[in-house]
Amino acid sequence: QEQLVESGGGLVQAGESLKLSCAASGTFNSEAVGWFRQAPGKKREFVGAIKYRTGITFYSESVQGRITISRDMSKNTVFLHMNSLKPEDTAVYYCAAKRVVGISMRTSYDSWGQGTQVTVSS
Repeated sequence: QEQLVESGGGLVQAGESLKLSCAASGTFNSEAVGWFRQAPGKKREFVGAIKYRTGITFYSESVQGRITISRDMSKNTVFLHMNSLKPEDTAVYYCAAKRVVGISMRTSYDSWGQGTQVTVSS
């Protein structure tokens, strides 16, 4: 399984943009990479995912239109671009990978990064 490392989090103001990165320790051997977030006191939430080979993306309805997931296969990195950030987007953001896509892009991920904090001030 890949070791995943997120980066790019920080403190931003509402309305600003942020790009998070998820880098694999080696070549991505997974079929899918997902992004999740967890706000204090809340359950972890699916944000979106990408099928790594094809680049096909899936987004949660709650953020669709404000986020884009992309990947750079030459750098073994997946990105989460977030626009028009809101205070309610404040959370720890995690990337995760899985070898088999399965039925749902929202579940059954095998490996997880350590997370990166995103804080949006109003």
